[in-house]
Amino acid sequence: MMMSRCGAKVVMAMAGPKLFSSSALVRRAVSHIHILQPSIAPTARNVRIPAIGGVRDFSKMTFEKKKTTENQSEKGTKGGEADQGNKGEQLIVSYWGVKPMKITKDDGTEWKWSCFRPWETYKADLSIDFVPTDLKKHHVPSTLPDKLAYWTVKALRWPTFLDLYFIRRYGCQAMMLETVAAVPGMVGGMLVHCKSLRRFEQSGGWIKALLEEAENERMHLMTFMEVAKPNWYERALVIAVQGVFFNAYFLGYLISPKFAHRMVGYLEEEAIHSYSEFLKKLDNGNIENVPAPAIAIDYWRLEADATLRDVVMVVRADEAHHRDVNHYASDIHYQGCEVKEAPALIGYY
Repeated sequence: MMMSRCGAKVVMAMAGPKLFSSSALVRRAVSHIHILQPSIAPTARNVRIPAIGGVRDFSKMTFEKKKTTENQSEKGTKGGEADQGNKGEQLIVSYWGVKPMKITKDDGTEWKWSCFRPWETYKADLSIDFVPTDLKKHHVPSTLPDKLAYWTVKALRWPTFLDLYFIRRYGCQAMMLETVAAVPGMVGGMLVHCKSLRRFEQSGGWIKALLEEAENERMHLMTFMEVAKPNWYERALVIAVQGVFFNAYFLGYLISPKFAHRMVGYLEEEAIHSYSEFLKKLDNGNIENVPAPAIAIDYWRLEADATLRDVVMVVRADEAHHRDVNHYASDIHYQGCEVKEAPALIGYY
């Protein structure tokens, strides 16, 4: 009995506060008890070890084992078709037992995009192309804030060395513009969200509408990244411009949401003009009308043989809808109301 108690003390001293949560500790405890009294503990079955943490350690070991197996299988695999939507994706074993979703298309084939899902895709409303006046819609600035927003956008569009640089890389110019265009919706949605929390009130759906706009603009970027591969200095320029624009727009929205939305409305008017010029260059043969990226075909539900021109058409339609939504939001504020008082145009584009 004395020897058994001594063995138990040794085990407790080794375990400390962790209560034997690993198999290695079990083996060490068994070896020590066997040394002190071989007849009592010849095997691990005679040792009563608390099972606290066992499941957690098992999940860790399973994860490591799977990870090692996947790494070995990847090394042994040659080539293989790259998945544009899930580059570098591996089967992740969740600690909490969460399993990755298996999504298929209508024809039963596997859905390969993780950045968006089938229920987030849509057919773009191209009716604006059949009503030319829709493409030329313009909010005439009458008040001082409107004029300030208008001329701010015009100043940003003033020809610079960037326009001269991008004249031969029009796809890259569109990509650069989308990195900025995706900021206002996110900032506006975030601030409306915080305001809704502070005031314990509904948002009228505007949180979702503005975040939808931001996500839609981000998908424009993901598409043009497949068309024009950015250089390292172009990526650095994005970081600088986005950093300045995000903070400036954030402050502007805090001070005057009606000014912020009006500015985005004018910004979208310029985007429509830019994509119209893009189409002219495609039609004139100045830019090669290459096949549409696979991500664009799935996102806008384009035909399998769609081209870059088809992509520019749907992107321009999206920008026209963003123009309308932001001018509408600004008009709500000008009428002395808040956006929550008017139902948001969710899924408008």
